[in-house]
Amino acid sequence: MRLNKYIAHYSTYSRREADRAIQDGYVRVNGEIEDNPATQIEEGRDIVYISGKQVSPQEKYTVIVYNKPKGELVTKSDPKGRRTIYDSLHRDFRHFIPVGRLDYASEGLLLLTDASHVATALMESDLERIYKIKIRGEVTHDMEEAMLKGLYLEDASAGAHSHSKIKSMEFKPFIGYKIQKNQPNYSVLKVALSEGKNRELRRFFAHFGAEVVDLKRVSFAEIELNNLPTGKTRYLARSEYSALHKFLKTEKQRAKEEAKLAKKERKQEESQENE
Repeated sequence: MRLNKYIAHYSTYSRREADRAIQDGYVRVNGEIEDNPATQIEEGRDIVYISGKQVSPQEKYTVIVYNKPKGELVTKSDPKGRRTIYDSLHRDFRHFIPVGRLDYASEGLLLLTDASHVATALMESDLERIYKIKIRGEVTHDMEEAMLKGLYLEDASAGAHSHSKIKSMEFKPFIGYKIQKNQPNYSVLKVALSEGKNRELRRFFAHFGAEVVDLKRVSFAEIELNNLPTGKTRYLARSEYSALHKFLKTEKQRAKEEAKLAKKERKQEESQENE
């Protein structure tokens, strides 16, 4: 495993933060300063320290649910001085990593964890996310068709943040949707997605001329918001941890199999080149 990946996997450092710490000389491997993020680490054999603290394989992690209110940014700090989730979270959770983001005007379930590999696995997964949304106008046949079949937009800037650099976007078919209210002025839906792209729902409905005026995430995989008050946190229940552990175990096995396959393919390519 690459050194930067090892640190990000078994600490609260992100991959970028790990790169910076390595390049700045804060990392020692087997007692020697190592400044190459690509150095290969063998778990159980190599001893890694970062800023004097040992980084070692461990499966202990904590995940919390935060009911994010509108008007908070999911970031450590904001140059404009706007409120962030860390202004509200208890100091015990100040080092926790958010699993994805909810934009400033959105609310609802936000997962945070003290293990970056857990955050990465959940963010990159196709686990179901359910949202309750309110849009201006009616739910049209074209909207339903796109929710069922998916959609690709060369220009998905409508509904995006004004500073977003993301132009085009592909929307996978929704896992499901339920129209709870459909009227000319406002409509209310529950939608289930398998990904969490940048302002995905706002961009999707903006393409059809419908502004999303309320957006609330109510669940992420087996984890539900339920009656958690706005601005409050809770730890995962035992059943939720059990489901998460099972998911991570499956992902770890899948990653191992992919690595083996990639190694096999490299060997085959090298063999063909030498013939």
